[in-house]
Amino acid sequence: MPVTIEDVRRVAQPLPRSTEVLVRDRVKFRVGKVVWLAFSADETQLGFAFPREERDVLVASEPAVFLLPRPSDLRFNWVDARLDALEPERMREIVVDAWRFVVPRSVALAPGIS
Repeated sequence: MPVTIEDVRRVAQPLPRSTEVLVRDRVKFRVGKVVWLAFSADETQLGFAFPREERDVLVASEPAVFLLPRPSDLRFNWVDARLDALEPERMREIVVDAWRFVVPRSVALAPGIS
């Protein structure tokens, strides 16, 4: 069963400092002003914060799951994933890791966040 936007919301919404916003009809999650998770307009892809220097290796290792962001977003620490190719547990890892990438270390290491 493919992962849905609702599945991602259940993981992302309760994370400390995470807020959901709607920007140009696209669902995004922010910590402060930093977008760390975003859905494509058709909600088939999930963009997430990820180290830029590791992105090519990730995409090459699983091209059926991960893809590079559009050219204008290559300057950011960002990568995209196909929702229909993600397992729920993998999606959870991606969402939590992306959130940890943008929050202060003290928040990321708080008890109860797994």
